[in-house]
Amino acid sequence: MEKPIERYLDAAVLYPELEQEPTRAAIRAVVDYQCKTVCIRPCDIDTAVAMCRETPTGVCVVLGFPHGCGLSRVKACEAQAYIDAGADEIDMVVNYGYVRSGAWDLVRADIEAVTSRARNRTVPVKVILETSELSQKQIGRAVECAIDARADYVKTSTGFASGGATVEAVQTMLDAARGRIAVKASGGIRDFAQARAYIDMGVTRLGAGYTSLAAICAGAPGSANDY
Repeated sequence: MEKPIERYLDAAVLYPELEQEPTRAAIRAVVDYQCKTVCIRPCDIDTAVAMCRETPTGVCVVLGFPHGCGLSRVKACEAQAYIDAGADEIDMVVNYGYVRSGAWDLVRADIEAVTSRARNRTVPVKVILETSELSQKQIGRAVECAIDARADYVKTSTGFASGGATVEAVQTMLDAARGRIAVKASGGIRDFAQARAYIDMGVTRLGAGYTSLAAICAGAPGSANDY
């Protein structure tokens, strides 16, 4: 691990029921930890952009979340709106119903609708595959579609489906990627040991809920709780 654990982390503040003041408190905590990004609901983008300004923490906004089944042209409009509002990164949910159907042209077009808007502003796009709902073969083909559509990352999970990251799914993604696209493990990562294991496998970004930051960061070498 070549950098502090917090610099791998997109810390998620995504509970739909979260009220405004707890949301601000959560974003503040993510900034205090100096995570790579805070991953937020679209409705919180203005708040997050203001709170992260002049800090090491960027703003990552979710798109088509959590089911991914909106119209691709609407996803394109979402992407443009979030970029215009100051998002540093976008995590989009692919239409994994298309993936399960083997409708690969539609899968590629769905991703391209977002990446085509983001490339002009150099905003990285991570494609959430929702791997718990897919076979290993479907995961591999979806990674190829993301590469063809010039996405920057493939990501395991939203955290709102039947499961999160697994070693098997992450390894399938890494094998399919072959260094052509980065891999983000997300969902169910709640302590440093889990986080470190995925980094050692080769992922370059991790998604974790903001409530798990203390457990993840406290176990890292050099932390106050390291022993």
